[in-house]
Amino acid sequence: MDRKPTHPGTVFLEDVMKPLNLTVTDAARMLGVSRKTLSEFVNEKASLSPEMALRISKATNTSVESWMNMQQKLTLWSARKHEPKNVIPFPVNIAKEG
Repeated sequence: MDRKPTHPGTVFLEDVMKPLNLTVTDAARMLGVSRKTLSEFVNEKASLSPEMALRISKATNTSVESWMNMQQKLTLWSARKHEPKNVIPFPVNIAKEG
């Protein structure tokens, strides 16, 4: 299965903001970020930064790792879609710890 992972901004919007009836303005104020920063994140125009993950984690009492894992899965999925074709593998026995 090669389904695109869900953007953490969508998860935050659907699972946190909507159930709490929070506007982008209200949630941004509570997170201590600009409305523009949060809007770009929940609209999938910006990736999740470690700083934003910490803020969301603190505000929602969830683990920062869970938020960063969502972003990592999405980032790796995107990278694999543009995998370089010009990489030459290193020789197998290049270095042995002795």
